[in-house]
Amino acid sequence: LPELQYWGSDLQLPKIPFEEIMYNDESAYKWLCTLKKVGIVLLTGAATRQGELVKLGHRIGFLRLTFYGPTWQVQDKADANNVAYTTGKLCFHTDYPVLQHPPGVQFLHCIKQTATGGESEAVDGFHVSNKLKKQNPQAYQILSSTAVDYTDVGVDYCDFAVQCKQRIIDVDSRGQAVRINYNNATRDTVFDIPAEKVRPFYAALKEFDDLLNSAEHKFTYKLKPGDIVTFDNWRVLHGRQSYESGSEVTRHLEGAYADWDVVMSRLRLLRKRVLNRE
Repeated sequence: LPELQYWGSDLQLPKIPFEEIMYNDESAYKWLCTLKKVGIVLLTGAATRQGELVKLGHRIGFLRLTFYGPTWQVQDKADANNVAYTTGKLCFHTDYPVLQHPPGVQFLHCIKQTATGGESEAVDGFHVSNKLKKQNPQAYQILSSTAVDYTDVGVDYCDFAVQCKQRIIDVDSRGQAVRINYNNATRDTVFDIPAEKVRPFYAALKEFDDLLNSAEHKFTYKLKPGDIVTFDNWRVLHGRQSYESGSEVTRHLEGAYADWDVVMSRLRLLRKRVLNRE
């Protein structure tokens, strides 16, 4: 695999037709390689109906089942049990840091799009982490060593009450970021660290958050019906601009997850097929 390609607001969003990756091994291999390298790829031209992500799951192996079901519908709901199911702004986050092993890859399929608002936002968490490490090593050390509590309780696909501790920046033995675990919507009110470490932690978190939201790093785009954005949930933080609510559903995305183990397995198999044909 090629080395990671970092990016900011100048991202040239990679795009591949959905039908190509479904039926052409070379295109599917290119998709998964680019997903690993850049962290985000847009698939275009899918049908504007539910179920396309199930087909995509079969193409790579299988989707990951979570407490929100095998797939889930992102739309404004009166009885919303998740901030995503509202019309409000979603700040940058990764999904499911409340799980010990958060999903590695996320798919969002645009079925219906609102006329105004609802723009999607993305930021390269690894790129921002590297920036933080250079400009404030102490802040990086705090975020990569402090265990933060996450919690999520509710009813969806089934009843759930999950609890987990995660470091906002997970690092490897070399101190390099390998996973971002950041979601204020599920960050717990419990924070059991020594009192003298609280202020330095929040100062570090604010600096990280400011970098995430800077114009230099934030990439903004708007999904069209039929678009499927696929991205690395361990690396890319995503968000959404607010939009107006109405008497009818004006914006509808279907979402799903997959694990990197499944994706990398398919990538290796596709590589063998492509090389054998050559």
